[in-house]
Amino acid sequence: MAGLRLAFRHQFADKRFDIDFSAPLPGTVALFGPSGVGKSTVVNVLAGLLRPRFAVVSLDGAVLADTEAGVWLPPERRGIGLVFQESRLFPHLSVLANLRYGARRAARRGVAARIGFDDVVALLGIGALLGRRPHTLSGGERQRVAIGRALLAQPRLLALDEPLASLDADRGREILVFLARIKTELGLPMLFVSHDLGQIGRLADTLVLVADGRVAACGPLAEVSARADLPIALRDDAGAILDATVAAHDPARRLTALRAAGRDVLVPLQTAPVGTALRLRIPAREVLLAEGLPAAISAHNVIAGTVGAISADMPRHAALVQVRLDGAALLARVTPDAVDRLGLREGGAVTAVIKSVAIEVLG
Repeated sequence: MAGLRLAFRHQFADKRFDIDFSAPLPGTVALFGPSGVGKSTVVNVLAGLLRPRFAVVSLDGAVLADTEAGVWLPPERRGIGLVFQESRLFPHLSVLANLRYGARRAARRGVAARIGFDDVVALLGIGALLGRRPHTLSGGERQRVAIGRALLAQPRLLALDEPLASLDADRGREILVFLARIKTELGLPMLFVSHDLGQIGRLADTLVLVADGRVAACGPLAEVSARADLPIALRDDAGAILDATVAAHDPARRLTALRAAGRDVLVPLQTAPVGTALRLRIPAREVLLAEGLPAAISAHNVIAGTVGAISADMPRHAALVQVRLDGAALLARVTPDAVDRLGLREGGAVTAVIKSVAIEVLG
């Protein structure tokens, strides 16, 4: 079966893991959750660095582990390209030699070079760094080289365990751009670990929500991110993520129309050409709810939908309301009083009101 299947049970001294999920490939599978819930443990099992008492790991039909059947491929035979928080480059080798080490790993596995050396260097913009040693590089440069080394090992899947955690915001955004290029230009499946919703929103296709050693939810990014009944909805930065396409520009009004969930959504003027695929992130705290269509309002986006699940956000004395659209959903954080005043109930009609400037265009 095409895709990634990963299931395991394991007991550490103070924590038990019971993980089980499947995700389609190609695409990017994101593991999301706060620190300490087991995301890195999942990566270690996938890569063969940790052997639980029970594990099943398969990638596009190839069985990498099945403990009940006595199958356990060692890390060097799994074809998983690993990138960690720290670059873990060989300090005594030049950038060129570090990259060649990745290529030698592929040769030892007998794997043909699908991803060329020159292509990786150009894709990651590291041509000027080849003669330098790791200690002379910035954090972002070291991570780009580490990604290049992993790519040149010709992996079946690239696993990135919090690769931006040790970088400042600017360097992190820089690496995200390169990861997006890898996704679109190489089509390489990725497992991306993060506790940052902005990072997840830019890269993920499938979202696996991990909580307390278990999978709380697994599904398409847009679906899981807009569920009101999940721990992800309780975060300060909770919100819906929608796929969109640039429909039209209106320079006179300084607005761009994006087509998302069967509707036009207006955002501040963008530079991307008409037809460009983008993603939108709409924070739950920025979504107002109304009955019917309000008149004479400054917000450009007045969107009719139906009420999905309504959940309590007790720490904030608030309520989380899912607004269902065509094949997608929004998430709104409002007061319980607003829910009562509007008579909101699952399946009922509701109008979402969103300011254009509140919508984040992720690219």
